[in-house]
Amino acid sequence: MKVREDPKAHGPILPPPPSKPGEKEPGSPYGGRVKALALGLLLALTLPPFPLGFLAPFVLAFLLKGGFREGFWAGLGFGGLHLVWLPQSFAQNFGPWGAVPFLPLVLVKALSFGLLFALTPNAPMRLGGWVLLEWLTEQGELAFPWGFLGYALVEAPGRVLAAWGGVYLLSLLVLLVAYGLRARRPWVLLLWALLWLLPLPEAHPEGKALLVQGNINPLRKFQGELDEAVYLRLTEAGLRAHPEADLVVWPETAVWRIPQEAEALLQGRPLLTGLNLLGPNRAVLYREGKLLGHYDKTRLVPFGERFPFREALGGVYAFFFRAMGLGDLQDRTPGEKVAPIGPYGVLICYESVFPSVARGLAREGARVLVLLTNDAWFGPSFGGRQHFALGRLRAVETGRWLLRAGNDGITASVDPFGRVVAEIPPHQEGFLLAPYALRTGLTPYARFGDWAVGLALTIFLLGLILRVRPPGWRNR
Repeated sequence: MKVREDPKAHGPILPPPPSKPGEKEPGSPYGGRVKALALGLLLALTLPPFPLGFLAPFVLAFLLKGGFREGFWAGLGFGGLHLVWLPQSFAQNFGPWGAVPFLPLVLVKALSFGLLFALTPNAPMRLGGWVLLEWLTEQGELAFPWGFLGYALVEAPGRVLAAWGGVYLLSLLVLLVAYGLRARRPWVLLLWALLWLLPLPEAHPEGKALLVQGNINPLRKFQGELDEAVYLRLTEAGLRAHPEADLVVWPETAVWRIPQEAEALLQGRPLLTGLNLLGPNRAVLYREGKLLGHYDKTRLVPFGERFPFREALGGVYAFFFRAMGLGDLQDRTPGEKVAPIGPYGVLICYESVFPSVARGLAREGARVLVLLTNDAWFGPSFGGRQHFALGRLRAVETGRWLLRAGNDGITASVDPFGRVVAEIPPHQEGFLLAPYALRTGLTPYARFGDWAVGLALTIFLLGLILRVRPPGWRNR
């Protein structure tokens, strides 16, 4: 064996021992990819509907390093598990072709993680950049605000801090604890423990609503077979069992029109229900034979209720529509303004994951949030439970009760502190007597909006300044 001399060393330098057959060389990229992929999967397990949110900063402490390659593989694992309900639900409803859109969506998520890691070489830039990336996913025509780190705190009493800065403030807190762990600052564990042990005050309901869960097959609803008799029957049984109910709520796209029998059945109570119109996805407030107001959904589901870039991708859409047996789908008409109907701030399905929509309703005078949804499209996947968990934070952010009526669940009442105070099992017919109260006043988040995103931008810019400072700048 030859020995190489190093002129700057005091002794000989031996070459590294040869690798064994099948053994990866030290520093092989494959080990880093597998580790990043595994950490991305673990991070997904800390978000709803999984009950491991308390582990989020510990996973992030290992994940928050590396460049594009590590970010890409982490994003692939995270997006693949967090959104696995997409191929499950779409394939069940529309056949194998329904699972195809899942692939580009996960790839986009992986690329966004990769670019985040590549463009944020130091801790402040990555911390601020992560929250900025979350905010960007709420914007624009392709908005899909899933997977925010702040949702790791949905089951923690510390979620009440969302009343001050929304889910973005919670994301900042999770990241700060993670960086504290990486920097070996054990005191951050005390902060993290407090978020999970914080006592919450009691909420005091003043009214009771009857929420009706029809459990109608989504394809039947899609084809216009909306059995209004189901809602009349369940409402009659519910009001007979709970005559103290002062409001009746039916879910999204429950009926084509208000049934004639509804007036006598309701006996003067207001009814909030979704209408399955050909144009807008509409909610209406009905009382004593009159429509008192309506709200049209403003945030339409990309590739579900509207089809972006249709002029350029018309042939692609036509192929998938035929493959899934959907005919020639047309875009729904979006609403022009976020506004309550009387005291009721209505959210329709997908809108419940947009903090800006609920905040806008509270600012416009909504005194209770009412979510009408049809989560039957999620099928047997965990997508429905995930959607429910995300929407719970809207109650905290706005300081309002949230009444949630789902076609097949989850039908529930959530108090202004994010606690589920009443619910019924999903995937079955039923009704729920749901406590609630009309509340006034604005939380700091409803009043001042996404200031936590501005704080994240400030942290990012601070990291950028530290990155590009001239030599000796710190000493000066």
